[in-house]
Amino acid sequence: MKATKTMYLTGFADEAAADLPTQIKATQELGWKNIECRKIDGVNLHDLDEAAFDRVCEQLAEADVRINCFGSAIANWACSVNDPFEDTLDCVKRAIPRMQRLNTSMIRIMSYRVEKDRAADDQQEDERFRRLRTITDLFLDAGLQPVHENCMNYGGMGWTYTLRMLDAVPGLKLVFDTGNPCFTPEYRKPEPHPRQSSYDFFRQVRDHVCYIHIKDAVYRPDQPKPIHTMPGEGHGDVRLVLADLVREGYQGGISIEPHLASVHHTDESDANRNAYDTYVAYGRRLMELLADAGADLN
Repeated sequence: MKATKTMYLTGFADEAAADLPTQIKATQELGWKNIECRKIDGVNLHDLDEAAFDRVCEQLAEADVRINCFGSAIANWACSVNDPFEDTLDCVKRAIPRMQRLNTSMIRIMSYRVEKDRAADDQQEDERFRRLRTITDLFLDAGLQPVHENCMNYGGMGWTYTLRMLDAVPGLKLVFDTGNPCFTPEYRKPEPHPRQSSYDFFRQVRDHVCYIHIKDAVYRPDQPKPIHTMPGEGHGDVRLVLADLVREGYQGGISIEPHLASVHHTDESDANRNAYDTYVAYGRRLMELLADAGADLN
């Protein structure tokens, strides 16, 4: 893992609130200075209209909070490698000037969804890699770093797929998400595919990791969706990954992505308060885990 200046903490603050002022408030309550921006008022940053984006820039400047990474939807799990490539390129071209204006140097991308009607060894690698090379080159040429997340996409099918992708796409780096492997099939093993080991995945790819997402979950075969938990309470090997990061002197960003469903309330304000409080509690729990691992957060 290549070190940057220092370890810092951040998060997908749209899980605390939809509006940016409240996202900023949650960030400041945690004592943090960074937000990993995904959506504001339910709209992805690269899809905001110009007036809304201008307000974003003004609010961040007034609060002295910055966007350290843009959690884009580029080539994500909702996108097929068979969709027109122009759709992807339009998002890239909208994202670049906005990142430059915000002085945001890193953008999360993916490698298109897994095509379930195709075998694991027949996922149109050549076309995926061709597109990823173009996307990566466009960002690098603009002085920006794309980072690939191991989510529900080709690169998330297992660590061997990630390494194959990196070999084919020079300049692409990784954001490693601790929570995704524990409910993702291990496609490099025969059917029925077992779930992945988060720590094993991390150990195999960590030399390419420059950013971390902290998410945790419990996988149960009888449940249609993973059960998300506080960090360190699920199958995401969060403690092991954090201990490894601290031991190896990691100095990049660590971003929370709780994915904890809000408790249903009859009052919308109660539901909003629950999301905010959950986000802040999640961030504090991460700091406790890092302290337990021996990290100096001062």
